[in-house]
Order: sequence, then structure tokens, then C-alpha cells
Amino acid sequence: MTSRRITTQRLTLTPHELTDFDDSYSLFANEEVTRYITGRPGTREEAWSRLLRYIGHWHSLGFGYWVIRERDTGAFVGEMGFARYERIIEPSFEGIPEIGWALLPAMQGKGYAHEALSAALAWADEAWPERTTGCIISPANEPSIRLASRHGYQHITSTTYAGEDTLVFHRVKD
Repeated sequence: MTSRRITTQRLTLTPHELTDFDDSYSLFANEEVTRYITGRPGTREEAWSRLLRYIGHWHSLGFGYWVIRERDTGAFVGEMGFARYERIIEPSFEGIPEIGWALLPAMQGKGYAHEALSAALAWADEAWPERTTGCIISPANEPSIRLASRHGYQHITSTTYAGEDTLVFHRVKD
């Protein structure tokens, strides 16, 4: 079985626990972080529901999101992982784990997103050797588009989700 904990040169990725609530809330209450995700800072109530969803993914599906922290300092970097959201979107994500990520602005530009995504995809390649994964990204979020493309995600279509223009990417396994 694939370990749920991931360690990289500079980071640790661990499934969420209730004690991660304040860090998770601070991430999604940040206007700069949510600009391309929801377009507005999140509330404590939304952060609590998100945290329970993250924990529930691991419990029910065997995959989910990780808390990203610096190995040396334990400082909170952000969150990344796979989910099954049952989104009402075309094309459907049925059977395709959807990856997402968000890092605190102070932690961006250090190569952490690349390092964490490389580790998360290595985990996915071991857990699902022949499975496609996907993501959706706002067309205006150029850093995330570059990151996804750098890691083998290919733009397959443009659509709308929740009334917003959205790009759909897939990483197809050979």
C-alpha cells in the first residue's frame, strides 16, 4: 500500500488532521490565494467543511489532500492533493481523480509547488499505475497552467464551471 505521508528534500506532505484547521483557514481566507479559485476569501465555516472533506477523502476513498510543510521549520506552505468532487462540469471527471493545489503567497516562487506536485504525482503513479488524473484551472492563472503543463498535464478543452471560464487538463498515463 502506498504511504499517505510523503517526504521530499525540503517538504513534508501529510493528510490533514483537525489541528490543521487554522492553517487551512488562513490559506483560503487569503484573497490572493482564492483569486482564481472562488474569486473571494473563504469563511471559517467553508474552511471547516473543506477540512472535513479532506479527511473524509482519505478515510472513504484512500486518497485526498495533503498539508504541505517545510521539513526544517514545520512552517505551513499550503495544500495539494487529489479529490473526487462530483462536479457538474463537461467533460465529466467521472473516474478521474482531480488534483488541486494552493500555496500561501509568501511560499510561492521557491519551487515548492513543483517539488510537492512532483511528489504527489509520483505517489499517484504508484497508487494508480494506469490512471488518468485531471485538473481545472482558470485561464487567467498562468502560474498554475505552467506548473500543470510542466508536469505532463495537457489542455484538453475549455469549458465553464460555476459560471466561470475554465480550462480542463488531463495527465494521461502511457
